[in-house]
Amino acid sequence: MINKVVDFIKKALKKRKVKIFLVFLFFSTLIWLINNLSRSYVSTANFDLEYVNVPEGYLFKGATDNELKVKLKAGGFQFLGFNFRHAKIAIDLADAKQKDSIFYIPQKVYRKQVERQLSASMSLVDIETDTLFVGMLAVISKKVPVIPNVEVNMARNYLLDGKMEVQPDSITITGPSKEIDSIEKVRTNKMKLPDLDTNFSETVEIFKPKELKNTMYSASEVELAAKIARFSEKVFEVTIKTVHFPNGIDVKTFPDKVGVVCKAKLDRLKKLEVSDFEVIADYGQLKDGNTDVLELELRKKPSGLHSVKLQQSSVEYILNKK
Repeated sequence: MINKVVDFIKKALKKRKVKIFLVFLFFSTLIWLINNLSRSYVSTANFDLEYVNVPEGYLFKGATDNELKVKLKAGGFQFLGFNFRHAKIAIDLADAKQKDSIFYIPQKVYRKQVERQLSASMSLVDIETDTLFVGMLAVISKKVPVIPNVEVNMARNYLLDGKMEVQPDSITITGPSKEIDSIEKVRTNKMKLPDLDTNFSETVEIFKPKELKNTMYSASEVELAAKIARFSEKVFEVTIKTVHFPNGIDVKTFPDKVGVVCKAKLDRLKKLEVSDFEVIADYGQLKDGNTDVLELELRKKPSGLHSVKLQQSSVEYILNKK
């Protein structure tokens, strides 16, 4: 049955009169369509709302309406093109009015904003929504340092050559005063760097506590970088110097020298000498009472060392009158 219908249509299309009829039908339909689209119509349209220009010192939290239903008067061609594209209207929050803690934009105010964004061939007839209510939160801003939360494990005989660099080293946080008043610094997410023996550079995100729901950060991540160098260790035997002892008293410490352990790069260690260090035992510590030992203090040390420490922190002593 279907095949017979198809064959009939094919035979009909081959006839000249049928072809002429179809041509006239097409052009008459086209003329009718153009004639109707040239007329003006009133129709309903929906706009997505985009809220812009948030006043300084406030954070936009949302609005009661994210879509606006309106009646427009325009030609059929305008409506035809309008319905095939995503329509969006910007609402300027600089025009928002405030009553107590409520922000709102009356229809007569935002109506003008809508009209300015319509094409010249369209006119606004009516708006369904009377007033737009907007949520805005008063906020403050402050600049705080970024502290890296990094657990660094060095490979054997390797150490950090200088401080770890953070870029940017500080960021601006913006939020309600009750959230950020007590914040003096922010940290990165925790990171572990095991067995480091080469320079490194890593991107890590800022840690954002869940309780800071309304706080914004000027940067969400930072770059961490550090130089890694091969270090060595050397011990210098430094003579203990006694100071502030009264005249007529001879002091003898046991031992009379103490080891000073230095960690530094090889080329720096080669330049060090015993005279670069000074270790003292001060008589002042005996004034507060008898003591069996003298505490030692490293009073002089050169710069450019990773670490310096005494092998022992105190020594025994004997006092003799001269």
